[in-house]
Amino acid sequence: MKALQVASFFFCSFSRQRGSDELNMYSSSPNTMTANGSDTKKQRLDESPPSRVLHIRKLPNEVSETEVIALGLPFGKVTNILMLKGKNQAFLELSTTEAAITMVNYYSAVTPQVRNSPVFIQYSNHKELKTDSALNQRAQAVLQAVSAVQDGSSPSSDHGVLDLAPPPSPVLRIIIDNMFYPVTLDVLQQIFSKFGTVMKIITFTKNNQFQALLQFSDPVNAQQAKLSLDGQNIYNSCCTLRIDFSKLVNLNVKYNNDKSRDYTRPDLPTGDGESSKDHSLLGTPSGALASYSSGAGYSSSLSLSQGAGAISPLSAAAAAAAAAGRVALSGSGVSGVLLASNLNEEMVTPQSLFTLFGVYGDVQRVKILYNKKDSALIQLSDGNQAQLAMSHLNGQKVFGKVMRVTLSKHQTVALPREGLDDQLLTKDFSGSPLHRFKKPGSKNFQNIFPPSATLHLSNIRDGIGEDDLRLLFSNSGGSVKAFKFFQDRKMALIQMSSVEEAIQTLMDLHNYDMGGNHHLKVSFSKSTI
Repeated sequence: MKALQVASFFFCSFSRQRGSDELNMYSSSPNTMTANGSDTKKQRLDESPPSRVLHIRKLPNEVSETEVIALGLPFGKVTNILMLKGKNQAFLELSTTEAAITMVNYYSAVTPQVRNSPVFIQYSNHKELKTDSALNQRAQAVLQAVSAVQDGSSPSSDHGVLDLAPPPSPVLRIIIDNMFYPVTLDVLQQIFSKFGTVMKIITFTKNNQFQALLQFSDPVNAQQAKLSLDGQNIYNSCCTLRIDFSKLVNLNVKYNNDKSRDYTRPDLPTGDGESSKDHSLLGTPSGALASYSSGAGYSSSLSLSQGAGAISPLSAAAAAAAAAGRVALSGSGVSGVLLASNLNEEMVTPQSLFTLFGVYGDVQRVKILYNKKDSALIQLSDGNQAQLAMSHLNGQKVFGKVMRVTLSKHQTVALPREGLDDQLLTKDFSGSPLHRFKKPGSKNFQNIFPPSATLHLSNIRDGIGEDDLRLLFSNSGGSVKAFKFFQDRKMALIQMSSVEEAIQTLMDLHNYDMGGNHHLKVSFSKSTI
C-alpha cells in the first residue's frame, strides 16, 4: 500500500474530563488561545507530566497521517493516532511512556520538522488515546500500511503495534524507475529537503538505471523521507522513486558539479564535469544527467503533493500535456539544440544522428560542423526533448567513440545558404514521417528507455522468421546473443552482445524496408531475454 492517504480524522470521542487544558483548547471561542498559544496556557502545557500520548501542534496544512507517524517511528512502537486537521494538530500514542520521553527529549534538542516547517511536540494530559471504533480502525489501517511499506510485507492481520528499529543510516539509496523525463540533482535536493537538511548527493547510472545516494543531516529525516516518498512518482505516471537505506553512513564528495554535490562545502572544485572515471567504476553506459539552469523550469514547479500520485504537480497546462502523452514538463526557455561531440567522423551521418536522437524526441535538423566533423548540432522539437535525449545519450559509445552530448548555446540549426555546397553535412528533417512523438498520446511516450543491449522490434512482416531477423542484424556488424518472438510474431526482442552494437544496429535498421509496405521499427527495450 504505497498511497498512504486515509480519510482525515475530524472527530474525537475522548473521555472528556473537566479541567483538561488540551480539550479546552478546542472550544469554539476564538479567544481561547492565540495562534501560538497564550503564555499562561503554554506554560501549563509544558508542565504536563510525561505521558505516552503526545500532542503535536503547528502542523502544515494538508499533512498526512503518515508524516505524523514518521515523527515517532524511530523511538518505539506507535499504537494510535488522531488527526485534528482543521486545527493543524494531532495526537500520537506510543506504546510506553519511556518511548514518549525519549522522543520528547530528542526533539527538545533537535527541532522536529514536517515538510521543512518546525512543529511543536509536548506531553498530553491524556494517558491513552481513546477514539471511537470507526476512527480507531482507520488509525490502525494507516499504521499497518506504514509497517508494510517499512518491512516490504503486506499489512499484518494483527491490529497491534508498529515496532521499528531506529533508522540505520542518514544516507538513502534512490533508484528512479520509468524515467521518461530527466531527473536532476537539483530536483532531488528540492524534493528531499522537504524532510530535513540535505547535506550531500551523488548521482550515477548503474545497470542502465539512474540512481543517487543522498545524505541527510539526521537519520530521523532520512526515515521520514523514505516513509513518505518510497513508491511515489516525481512526474505524472513516471519517474518512480524506489528508496532504501544505504549501508554507507557518510558520503565522500570530491566535486560540486552536475553529478555530485556537498552542500556543506561550496568551496569544492567542479572537477572535469564529465567524471568519466566514476562512470566506469559505477557501471557504464553513463547516461547520468547533465545540470540544467534554473531556466529549465523544474524547480519552480516542484512542490510535494499529497494523494496526487505525483510528488511534483506540474502547471495545469503541462500536466494536461503530460497526461496526453506529450513531453512537456513546464514551459521552459531551454534551447532544443544539442551539441554532440567526440563523434567518429568517418562513420557518422546526419541520417544516423537523426535516427539515434529520434528515439527520444522529434529531430528537426542535424548539422555536422564543416570545420570540426567530429561534432554536430541536433535540433529537437523543444527543450524538454533535448534534455531527455541528452540524459540518455551522453556518455554512450557510438561507432567506437564515447559521445558527449551537451546543451548548445544556439537556439536553432541554420540551413546552408542557397547555392552553398556544405557537402551534405546539414539536413532538414522537419517534414519526416519517421517522427515518433508528433501524435499526442502515442504509445511511444510510454516506451522511452535508456540504451540497452536488448532491442524491441515491431511491425514485422508476416512470413519473416527468427533466422531472417538474426541474419539481418548480424549483417549490420553485430552479434546476436538471444531472440524472442512475441505471441503475434509481429513484435520481437533481439539481444546484441553489447549496448554499442545495439545502438549501431538501431541506427542501421530502424525503418528498414521489409517489403509489402512494412518498415521495421526498432527501439531500446527495458526487458531482457
